[in-house]
Amino acid sequence: MDTTDPLATLVHAARGGEQVAWDAIVDRFLPLVGAIIRRHRLSDADGDDVSQTVWLRLVEHLGALREPDALPGWIRTTARNECLRVLAARGRVQVVDPQEGGSFPDADSAGAVDDEMLAAERRQALREALAELPAGRRDLLLLLLTDPPLGYEEISARLGIPIGSIGPTRARALEQLRRTRALRGLGPDPVGGVV
Repeated sequence: MDTTDPLATLVHAARGGEQVAWDAIVDRFLPLVGAIIRRHRLSDADGDDVSQTVWLRLVEHLGALREPDALPGWIRTTARNECLRVLAARGRVQVVDPQEGGSFPDADSAGAVDDEMLAAERRQALREALAELPAGRRDLLLLLLTDPPLGYEEISARLGIPIGSIGPTRARALEQLRRTRALRGLGPDPVGGVV
């Protein structure tokens, strides 16, 4: 089992009890759980409790997860709910002393963490979706994304395809990419503007 396998493969393997798959899922989503814990400004001990509870809940509910690609959203929601539960149970209020150079929590910075994690999830989903494509189409899309951009003549020479077929093949590859399992749950047009 490769830890870079598509999420659906890891979920199915973890359901079957494969420890390597469980470890890969935890490694992949531990930064997401940590970011949510930090956003809620929990103590290290409370953060550890939340993290442990999230993974315990995943063990309990992984079999009931209908769509493996929904796992990141499930983890995000569970971590957020656990953080709120801990805060409510402790009745905590974060005290900030402006005289000590502290600052009040900034809603923009909290949103930035969410945006960063969402962008990371989208990049991972795109990598998984590209892996689902036939090699020729994947290679074409990747060559079209190089920086600095390659001309059609160079792409034609590298792939051994006529220049006139690059545009139509690109269109078919993007359409196929949009229909991949990895991108289905990301919204109306997750590929828009990619190439």
